[in-house]
Amino acid sequence: MMQGIFTAKTARRMPGPVRACTRFLPPFFLLSLGLALASASAQDGGRGNAAVSPVDLANPLVGTAPLDKQSVIGNAPPPGEPVYTGQTSPGARLPHSSVEAAPINNNIALSYPNGVPTPYYYTNPTMLGFSGGGGATYGGNAEPIIQPVVGDWSAPPAYRESWYDKSREKASPGYYSVYLNTFKTKVELTATQWASLMRFTFPASPRSNVLVNFPAHGGMVEVVGDRTIRGRSADSGAIDGSYFVAEFSKPFDKVGTFRKAPGNDAGWGIGSKDVEPGQRTMSGSYAGAYVTFRTTDGEQVLMKIAHGTSYAQAEARLKGELAGWNFDRVHAAARDQWAKLLDRVQVTGGTPKQRMLFYSTLLQSFSSPRLIAAKGEKFTDSNGKVQTATHDRYSPVPFWDTGRNQIVLLELLQPELMRNVMASEFDMAREKGFMNTSFHGDNAVFMYLGAWERGIPFDYKAVYEYLRKNATDPAGPRHYLAEYQKQGWISDVIPNGNPSPPYAGGKAGAATTLEYAWDDHAMAQYARRLGKMDDYAMFLKRAHNYRNVFDTSIGFVRGRTADGKWISPFDPQEPYYNFMMKEASGWSTLWLVPHDVQGLMNLLGGRAKFDAKLDQFFTTPYTAKGICRDCTGLIGQYVQGNQPDQQVAYYYDWGGEPWKTQQLTRRILAETYGSDASGYAYPGMDDQGATSSWYVFSAMGFYPVDPSSPDYIIGSPVFDDVKMQLGNGRTLEVEAKNNSPTNPYIQSATLNGRPWNKPWFSHDDIRNGGKFVFVMGPKPNKAWGAKPADAPPSMSRPH
Repeated sequence: MMQGIFTAKTARRMPGPVRACTRFLPPFFLLSLGLALASASAQDGGRGNAAVSPVDLANPLVGTAPLDKQSVIGNAPPPGEPVYTGQTSPGARLPHSSVEAAPINNNIALSYPNGVPTPYYYTNPTMLGFSGGGGATYGGNAEPIIQPVVGDWSAPPAYRESWYDKSREKASPGYYSVYLNTFKTKVELTATQWASLMRFTFPASPRSNVLVNFPAHGGMVEVVGDRTIRGRSADSGAIDGSYFVAEFSKPFDKVGTFRKAPGNDAGWGIGSKDVEPGQRTMSGSYAGAYVTFRTTDGEQVLMKIAHGTSYAQAEARLKGELAGWNFDRVHAAARDQWAKLLDRVQVTGGTPKQRMLFYSTLLQSFSSPRLIAAKGEKFTDSNGKVQTATHDRYSPVPFWDTGRNQIVLLELLQPELMRNVMASEFDMAREKGFMNTSFHGDNAVFMYLGAWERGIPFDYKAVYEYLRKNATDPAGPRHYLAEYQKQGWISDVIPNGNPSPPYAGGKAGAATTLEYAWDDHAMAQYARRLGKMDDYAMFLKRAHNYRNVFDTSIGFVRGRTADGKWISPFDPQEPYYNFMMKEASGWSTLWLVPHDVQGLMNLLGGRAKFDAKLDQFFTTPYTAKGICRDCTGLIGQYVQGNQPDQQVAYYYDWGGEPWKTQQLTRRILAETYGSDASGYAYPGMDDQGATSSWYVFSAMGFYPVDPSSPDYIIGSPVFDDVKMQLGNGRTLEVEAKNNSPTNPYIQSATLNGRPWNKPWFSHDDIRNGGKFVFVMGPKPNKAWGAKPADAPPSMSRPH
């Protein structure tokens, strides 16, 4: 996850000695799994297969609530902050759309509730307004805020805030509604590809107002005629354009404008003296307009809004997609688009809650990348120039996050979309001179190589020039690349005095070394496919660099100073944000070697010691002193709420104990997703679909531990049957016989009728479709998939 600096908490005592772990998980671990699964089954009302379509099971509110059990939260949040949610939005949108009609119940212009500008937080009790533009999460920042306000407008505009009724808040794919108690007004939202439609059901009032204003960055707004408001944002970062045009279904009775008083930083910063009745233009911070209607009880007023790189484009989008005022028809069309996409994965069995979570996380997995411009449309490129799209242009991929799993899901389900995503990233590379990176590492190669392995057509030879440039040119986005190339690892600088965790200074040298080694392994395989054997040898050698930050004396990855010395003192339980590690502890970072799990096993002393280390990882209580808002969704030292170790539950498949992977993946699903009182919590930030995609894959029973490879690692399927329609029209089916929350263990398996004893499979095995049948049971079959020859491939042990 991609945020910042945190305070340290030093009041907690250091933990006492941790009891040594045996090779097998201790009884309390098995007991906790059983209790979790049994509890989940009871809470969900048992299993069933009610005929409910996937689109009706998906709930966009999932991901918007925080965890509420401290044992899973850990040492978070920092004082004065709430716990991370998934930072998802319950708003109305289409798949991969830049436009989202969404609720706003947090004023991010004043403060971020937990370090991230997330306008919606499930437990916040008041509504500030609604967005009709570039999305409430990770979308454009230039869209205006819209709020219906009933009453005398002589009061300050801060009066816009309204209590809302949680019991009347509804969200479904393509639709959101809520009742504003303060104004006795119902708000409904839906959306098309490029426009939003809002329906306000007002009480009887001579002053039913709608406010349309920019956030703190401001801009210019004007009222045009008796049905239109338009404006231009002072922030050019909008994903769907800085201009907007909003039209209303009813003529205005009165109009006016407002803005923040210059120099007034209190509250919303808008005083009553800054309200200008009768005025039609306004500019400045929080610049906005209000329009007033006389309404009868239950009267509906609709507003449609679109954005663009000009007023003309915004108006064209309104006319092209929302020519009329039929809200229900637009909602039905949005629902139909979602239904067609969600129908590509059909599940039966499982509990009602599991099915709800599955389709809700699948829905969130289609939130990014976002469409910037359809082919032939105008858009602003990465250099700030207005261009005409030669193909569907998408937003940048957050490779450190979704590049680990969600991109693979899209390669399976939406290969045509992925061709345009890859073309968009290639265009951005040519515009800027280097391939995009995201936050940490250089993971774009995962997407391209993974797509190539899965048979998606593209000019892979052409894009290699930029992937290689990223990996070899120190002037590019790989930080500290010259140091990495020279000595095979990246050092860290110890500040004056020993830094208290989770210290955010430094270079994240150990973690960055691991990331680059992983990237280099993918580059080696890419070069080999192109026949560039000199590059292959160079990158393959660099792929072993993870060993250079592994301290054999303590059995952990560890930071080093420029002279090569190990950084001391070192406590692997303490998280750091940029010192040695990246948003993670030494425990979490140890496992960041997905390309060579076998090689890591060898460093740790072989299978038995590797499995014992994993046992210790999942059972050692989390007692870190450093406050880490990203380190939530805990099982022992394992952190499901952030990317660095989300793959580790699958590592037992390399260690000859796949049954532990089976029990752990079930436990993670049950304890860290929807385990709060609302049923909507995530273990941590979703990061545009990454944490959602983990649920989707794991609930189906397999996971792409290394997204650049064609391999999938087997866990434990939650459902009795899964049918996934692959992008080539073939079907992958996963059937789990005798399946239940208390039967998580694979007893035997077949693929297309043939015995299958490996805890993994390759894309070639299912390229043309196929059917896995797993027989499940209440006790582990410790022999299944346990032979060394059965283990998944690794760099140190290729198949």
